[in-house]
Amino acid sequence: MEVVYDEEVQEPLEETLDIVADTEQCLMVRRVCLAPRQIDENPQRHNLFHSKCTIAGKVYKFIIDYGSSKNVVAEEVVNKLKLSKEPHPCPYKLAWLDQKTEVMISRRALISFSIGGTFKDQLHCYVAPMDCCHLLLGRTWIFDHRVQHDGYLNTYSLRYNNRNLTLQPSLPGKQSTPSAPVLILQRKPFEHALREEGRVLILINSSSETIVPSIPDNFKGLLDEFQDAFPNELPSGLPPHRDIQHRIDLVPDAILPNRAHYRMSPSEHEELRRQVEDLVVKGYLRESLSPCAVPALLIPKKDGSWRMCVDSYSRAINKITVRYRFPIARLDDLLDQIGAATIFSKLDLRSGYHHIRIRPGDEWKTAFKTREGHFEWLVMPFGLSNAPSTFTRVMNHSL
Repeated sequence: MEVVYDEEVQEPLEETLDIVADTEQCLMVRRVCLAPRQIDENPQRHNLFHSKCTIAGKVYKFIIDYGSSKNVVAEEVVNKLKLSKEPHPCPYKLAWLDQKTEVMISRRALISFSIGGTFKDQLHCYVAPMDCCHLLLGRTWIFDHRVQHDGYLNTYSLRYNNRNLTLQPSLPGKQSTPSAPVLILQRKPFEHALREEGRVLILINSSSETIVPSIPDNFKGLLDEFQDAFPNELPSGLPPHRDIQHRIDLVPDAILPNRAHYRMSPSEHEELRRQVEDLVVKGYLRESLSPCAVPALLIPKKDGSWRMCVDSYSRAINKITVRYRFPIARLDDLLDQIGAATIFSKLDLRSGYHHIRIRPGDEWKTAFKTREGHFEWLVMPFGLSNAPSTFTRVMNHSL
């Protein structure tokens, strides 16, 4: 009897589709993500995977990075496309290269993007200021799609719609070289050219260096010793309960104000939203259910930045607040006390009012409205009628 063996059946190899970057022009400027390479060196040896994708019909740069634990979208992209943002359920600080460069993450956006017209995806990305790219796909995206990385070719492979896809990186562009040398005109030929008739075009390269005032050497040791007393920002968390707190006593049977928020430009709304979110994260504000509320607005400061104030405090809450007449120092008395002094010390507290707590139970009286919601203060804000008196009492008590 002859034994006949079955022939081994080989399944046909499934085709793998290579996906290259979207080819439209990217209309947003970003810093170059390519590391400089030597001659005859593989261009992918030092490069992160970077390519281009399409978001809302526009082409943007994206990076796939195993070292990032989150998916991040540039704040500029979200603002440019006017994508809706929602508060992050658990705001946190995102560290970049070291602990000193932390970014507060408090918003996220739902991003729908496509690569090469074949691969399409939708995911929540955390909104953060970012210059290296427009979209960063991190470890969570790699995990969810079971992406495989080829370290030599710098490609990423995944399974999508029952097909094997391979994402190809963008090739580094060639550096453009000027066709003719750039000549710098000396002073005398320049003055001679100005005397001639005709149109003269002048290109002036302004210095981008910021002049930082130098600190005398005899003060550096003192500043280093007490550097904890000069923080750039106030620490998060409420100040301690002190003997003096700001109290708000309303006139009996007064009508509580309830006014709509002001109209603002998109840039002002964004600045107000940023400041409110920062104050909520620090613990100075909280969401409110107060029966009264007045609108918030922005006031320009001397240094060009903005201070958030509640304008209607002076026209609404302050009108029904009982005034406490704490004596404010007279200027002429202060000048008489100076006498023949020639050396003076100046104390400028950073956000001095925010060092003082609102008396427990009075927080709802400081409620204000923005387009994002209804909030109330836990520390003393700017604009309240008795705030200068309270601040003076605290300073006199401290000194």
